[in-house]
Amino acid sequence: MPASRLHLVRHGEVHNPHRVLYGRLPDYHLSDAGREMAAAAARHVLALDRPVTELRCSPLERTQESAEPFTELFGLTAMLDERIIEPTNVFEGTRMRRALRDPRNWRHLRRPSLPSWGEPYVSVAERMRSAMDERWDAADDGDIVFVSHQSPIWITHLSVAGLPLRHDPRTRRCSLSSVTSFERAGDVWREVDYAEPASVGIDLGAV
Repeated sequence: MPASRLHLVRHGEVHNPHRVLYGRLPDYHLSDAGREMAAAAARHVLALDRPVTELRCSPLERTQESAEPFTELFGLTAMLDERIIEPTNVFEGTRMRRALRDPRNWRHLRRPSLPSWGEPYVSVAERMRSAMDERWDAADDGDIVFVSHQSPIWITHLSVAGLPLRHDPRTRRCSLSSVTSFERAGDVWREVDYAEPASVGIDLGAV
């Protein structure tokens, strides 16, 4: 039997006092508030009263830590999946406001439709869809949880909705520890729910 529902869960708040765009950089961990937010996301999925049979997360520390409450509540081991990782970004490791004031960086903004500052939106959509399709077909009857990042989750939303992938990152509806849920009928995905079970955190450093 294929899976029943697939939940894309964003990680919780990251300890980032210097407001660096952290991207794929190592050693960016959840704050204390972020751990509480991740636990709230896990409790939300538990409260849906649906069996969860598979748990996957991006290899980055913040997603692995955000998957821990799901391990505790559902008794599942989180498997790492490179396909649901944060996109690359040339501004990684910088403070964006400062970087954008430097004329040497303006060339990276020349084609926002790709985007020219990092991994193409199409590439992100394709790798996310690949992971979703593979695990949907392979899973036992029940739900799947992917703990991922804002950009891949939002791009998946746009792709499934048939909307243009080009967007202003400031307008994404994908809060910290939010849960965006999908089902697949045949080969067609559809979004069935969006929830923000966690308290508002400091959303800094997202790509």
